[in-house]
Amino acid sequence: MYEHILLASHGTIGACAAEKAAINLSSSKTNLHHLIVIPDFWKNMLGDDWLNNAITQIRYGKYVEGELAKEIQITIDQVSEQAKNISYDYEVMLGEPTNCLLEVAQRSDFDLVIIGSPRPKGIDGINSRISSEILMRNLAIPLLIIPYP
Repeated sequence: MYEHILLASHGTIGACAAEKAAINLSSSKTNLHHLIVIPDFWKNMLGDDWLNNAITQIRYGKYVEGELAKEIQITIDQVSEQAKNISYDYEVMLGEPTNCLLEVAQRSDFDLVIIGSPRPKGIDGINSRISSEILMRNLAIPLLIIPYP
C-alpha cells in the first residue's frame, strides 16, 4: 500500500503503538524510515546545578549520553525485529522533535508520516511532544496519528 513511510518514534508506549501501525501498513515493497529524535534539552544535561567540579560534570554527561544510546539501540532493535520483511533504516537526530521531523519529511519522497498521539494527562514521562498542529500546517504528505493505547 505504501512504498515509503516515515515513522517518528522513541520507545514510549504511544510511540510503540505508532511503530506497530507502521509495520501493519507496510508490505515487502515498503521502505520504512525510522526517525528517532533526541530532544535538544538533553544536550545541556550536565548536572552543573548539583555537581561541583568539571571532571564530575563530564563523567555525568558521558553517563547520560551512554544511557540515551542504550535506549535508542533498544528501540532500533525492537522495530528492526518487527520489520523483518520490510526494508528498514533509521536515523537519529538531536534537536526539537517537530522541526527534525519536518526536516526529514521534506528531504525525501515519503508517502506517509506516522507518529503516536500525545500522552494522556496523568501519565508520567518526559514532555518532548511533536506538535501535530505545526505538522498538519507544514507537511505536504499525509500524517497518521496513532491513538494512545
